[in-house]
Amino acid sequence: MQHMDWDNLRFFLELARSGTLVSAARRLAVDHTTVARRIQALEKEIGSALFAREAGGHRLTEAGRRLQPQVEAMEGAFLAVESAAPAAQAGLSGLVRIGATEGFGTMVLAPQLARFAQQHPKLVIDLLAMPRLVHLSRREADIVISLERPARGPVVVSKLTDYVLRLYASADYLDAHPPIASREDLRGHTFISYVDDLLFSKELQYLDELYRPDAFALRSTSILAQHQATAAGAGIAVLPAFLAGRDPRLRTVLPGEANFTRTFWMSMPAENKHLARMQAVWAFVRATVEAQRAVLLPPE
Repeated sequence: MQHMDWDNLRFFLELARSGTLVSAARRLAVDHTTVARRIQALEKEIGSALFAREAGGHRLTEAGRRLQPQVEAMEGAFLAVESAAPAAQAGLSGLVRIGATEGFGTMVLAPQLARFAQQHPKLVIDLLAMPRLVHLSRREADIVISLERPARGPVVVSKLTDYVLRLYASADYLDAHPPIASREDLRGHTFISYVDDLLFSKELQYLDELYRPDAFALRSTSILAQHQATAAGAGIAVLPAFLAGRDPRLRTVLPGEANFTRTFWMSMPAENKHLARMQAVWAFVRATVEAQRAVLLPPE
């Protein structure tokens, strides 16, 4: 391991993301036999098989799945250093369009991206903070932050962060209704949630894991609307801690029991990954998330 060829890790990432030797070779501008040889060398260095060879391509083994986030972290650190170099910073220009979920885009990304754009007058950042999926395949955005890992394809994908959601209600609502000490006590209370048939991700089905409400005061496609309705005392809702935890009007309900964890994935077309402006924004988003980890994953 002390003599590891770190360049082999680049080949590992490309094959993990593309799933086939041919696709990885195309992205790396080498022959597919070179990719195979590099992977074999890395597996020998690691001492474990990283891929299972199948008819349709290469699938990560358990060892490969453990290795991927570590290598992606190395890649992110490299891009951050590279994008911070004066020569790279001076040349940032053009448009970068970022698609993100409404709450995360508004509360976490927007303030930081605005400052980043101010530092780079020739760079234009479009932030699509929307209560629906933003599709890379339709060229709706250059970088997408989603609740579900994109399916295989010519994209660079990385786990961005986990985040916590909790059950919240306003102090006024809790004072005016029977106390809640267990899940059974939720019966008879009014809830605020998503519109079931308009959910854009199965990851938003939080209440199915906790309690199926008898009544809803409001259902909305907008998490910001749900937040405001909850703060106004209309009912109980599952909300991201990075959104509701900052609101002094709200209190957690069933702390320690009604906790949910979800994951944000970041992706962009593989063809864009060598563009300086994409690398810089990608690295900046990572740094932004790291700086706000305590807000995204607050202790109980």
